[in-house]
Amino acid sequence: MLDTTDRRILRQLLADPSAANAALAERAGVTPASLWRRLERMREAGVLRGIQARIDWRAMGWEVEVSLRFTLDKTNPRAFDEFLAALREVPEVIEIQSFLGSVDWRASVIARDMAHWQQVYRDRILTLPHIAELDALMLVATIKDSGELAL
Repeated sequence: MLDTTDRRILRQLLADPSAANAALAERAGVTPASLWRRLERMREAGVLRGIQARIDWRAMGWEVEVSLRFTLDKTNPRAFDEFLAALREVPEVIEIQSFLGSVDWRASVIARDMAHWQQVYRDRILTLPHIAELDALMLVATIKDSGELAL
């Protein structure tokens, strides 16, 4: 579906998502009109789902990031729905993923500091319904954070 030119455009877009279309077209070696048509085609095909802002939470004063892995007690047929509804209500949760396997859900949680994390953990996380197992992994450093692939 994607040709070499589409991949080149995607590489340039990943390298600088805020670049103006004229600059992006020049770096990708296409005309601005061709760039626009190709981007539209990739949007319509679902390859591009939009351009997103990436927030550096630490720069905003949210110093703690924790990855939580949940395994639910599946004896209640509503466990998944009730757990997910409650988890979505926790304002410090910035990402939720579901899995097949021994872990049912993973959530990324941010906090301003350790005292705030302890409060969130005690008051909001441990009170979530249907938790059978919970594993918390505190982020120490991000080594690679890129959506880039060898396109």
